[in-house]
Amino acid sequence: MASSKLPWLNPAIAVGGLAPLLQLAVLGAQGELGANGIEFALNQTGLFALAVLIASLACTPVRLVTGWTWPARIRRTLGLLAFTYAAAHFLTYSVLDQGLDVRAMAEDVFTRPFITVGFTALMLLVPLAVTSTNKWVRRLGFPRWQRLHRLAYVAAVLGVVHFVWRVKKDVTEPVLYGAVLAVLLAVRVGEAVRKRRALATQRPA
Repeated sequence: MASSKLPWLNPAIAVGGLAPLLQLAVLGAQGELGANGIEFALNQTGLFALAVLIASLACTPVRLVTGWTWPARIRRTLGLLAFTYAAAHFLTYSVLDQGLDVRAMAEDVFTRPFITVGFTALMLLVPLAVTSTNKWVRRLGFPRWQRLHRLAYVAAVLGVVHFVWRVKKDVTEPVLYGAVLAVLLAVRVGEAVRKRRALATQRPA
């Protein structure tokens, strides 16, 4: 399927992906997020960040398994949406929850493991968002750019750990996210092994 046949795809995903964040902001401004609005906003933005990040990582495995080309065209948009929600999650924590108390936030990062891994995941996403453009692909060279963007898997793993440690008791939901991530990693590893074997068979004895 040619990309020109789906010019609406990325704009639609961007608009649809940002709609929950806009709704959350509107409800927050109206004071309609419930008794603990900050905690609700933290949970929602964190959940969306992880879900969309995993969705972005699913694009290549889906293409490999199905042969469809359109998932590759939405990967960047999904990745940027994931970063947007992760940034919103951090801003909710730093501004609304901590009141920009840098000392308190630093103490949290260094003494509370679930915040440590969450903050690390966010920091890993920053260079990926910055280098997401075609200009950066050309600047770094595709092999180096590709290696850099494999950090998205590390960020996703840390995101799952952050989720597990945050909920503490009922870990069913974060474990499901972890299982999906494990399947995606298995597909990528399997494809890498297949390519390596194919190259080995093509080399002259």
